[in-house]
Amino acid sequence: MPVQTETFVHTLKGRDVYVQSQTGTGKTAAFLVTIFQRMSHQEPDQRSKALIIAPTRELAVQIEAEALLLGRYLDVRIGCFYGGVPYAKQEKLLQAGLDIIIGTPGRLIDFNQQGKINFHDIGTLVIDEADRLFDMGFLPDLRRILKKLPPREERLTMLFSATLDYRVRELAWEYMHDPAEIEIQSEQVTVDGITQELYHVGCEEKMSLLLGLLNRDNPDNALIFTNTKHMAVEVAKRLELNGYPCEYIMGDLPQPQRLKVIEGIKSKQIRFLVATDVAARGLHIDDLSLVVNYDLPTDAENYVHRIGRTARAGKTGKAVSLACDRFVYGLEAIEAYIKRKLPITWPDSELFAVDKSAGQRLNIERSPRRDDRQRTDGRKGRISSGRSPRPRQTAKPHEPRQASATAAPARPRTDVKKERKNLREMSEQERIAHYRCKYGESFAPSGQAGASVPPEQSAAKSSGRTRRPGRSKNRAASAVAPQRPAVQHKPPICADYGVPAKSLFKKIIDLFR
Repeated sequence: MPVQTETFVHTLKGRDVYVQSQTGTGKTAAFLVTIFQRMSHQEPDQRSKALIIAPTRELAVQIEAEALLLGRYLDVRIGCFYGGVPYAKQEKLLQAGLDIIIGTPGRLIDFNQQGKINFHDIGTLVIDEADRLFDMGFLPDLRRILKKLPPREERLTMLFSATLDYRVRELAWEYMHDPAEIEIQSEQVTVDGITQELYHVGCEEKMSLLLGLLNRDNPDNALIFTNTKHMAVEVAKRLELNGYPCEYIMGDLPQPQRLKVIEGIKSKQIRFLVATDVAARGLHIDDLSLVVNYDLPTDAENYVHRIGRTARAGKTGKAVSLACDRFVYGLEAIEAYIKRKLPITWPDSELFAVDKSAGQRLNIERSPRRDDRQRTDGRKGRISSGRSPRPRQTAKPHEPRQASATAAPARPRTDVKKERKNLREMSEQERIAHYRCKYGESFAPSGQAGASVPPEQSAAKSSGRTRRPGRSKNRAASAVAPQRPAVQHKPPICADYGVPAKSLFKKIIDLFR
């Protein structure tokens, strides 16, 4: 296969590679053969370990199965680690010693934090489905693992991705040593060996058309993809009500049940399987007859990954897509990605079968989202990430401010009440002496000729505030200052005639009588 030919040219010489390769091109064998070749030239007690990082549990299990198959005649110990299962069984594998470690980022970090997996003795690193790791939010965990590995010059690194976008290239040049770029064009992959059909149909008629297609083609087995977990459960239950035994698989399914379903579809005990995109890249089924996109994928890359479940290893297969009014908007991007138009087939009325589940109430429970790193901490079922909670910040004791050495000296505060009390007990001459001592020798009571205005009175005038007689709070000051004479109010005078205005108005009124 092209991907293996291009990869072996570099990896067998010890050079890093990052490869653009779609599903079903033989990339798993490409990095496994490289690992076995390197280990075959090393003594068992001096071997450097190999670490393979996968985004999903299904893909990790698939890689383990192929590794056991290819290395069945080699003295190589292989272990797979993922979430959703108890730790005890996986801990026994680590205690026995392993040469190849396969796992998802979450469980690998958990065992590393417990001191049961040492990343410092890794000699070969494989990152599979790198773009999927980014899409699922594993980039921080991936960087965390990469920082604990030996320097990039001391290990062989192989990175595989469906696309070589800027994220993949940035990661490659940051953590790989002089990597070779290998790009396999989409025309060389699985799309060419698959017969594709596209049906335009309304949302309410999709199940009826699906039943008609299954009745017409009568496939040996079929894999049906939906965009949501809720829809996967609904489609599986509606198929069962119409006489098609069916199972479903998704991320929320417990791991033992997931493995049971995968084994059932591989052994052909399960004929029809409904899955989400989580299983699209990690599900390997030999001789899969039909792939149905019940929901047209919103991501063009997922379309290739979905239909890549059939026509594997040079075989042929069939893929049917139902484009409803909800997801038809992704059709243009899909056709641009695969560089061809999907052949449209217009269904006749006879192709629509009777849906026995129409109008029936389906009991579909929504399960909480889980991943391979979440734990319940016992506080009302709250989900935690396995990390210790952030400690609460305690308030620091208040420290009094210290006066600066260059600060101006503070003015002494005077006791106003005590001063007023003393002023009441003084005579008039004593008060004048007190104010002259306080404000200066130029102080004199107001109203005296040549007396200057006291500072406190000038401040009151400058501030625009005037105090009415008898309202001052300082009774001593009011006793010293002479009282102002009372103002006598006179009637208004008319300026032109020199007589009171009231008398003038009265004379004018008398003239008109």
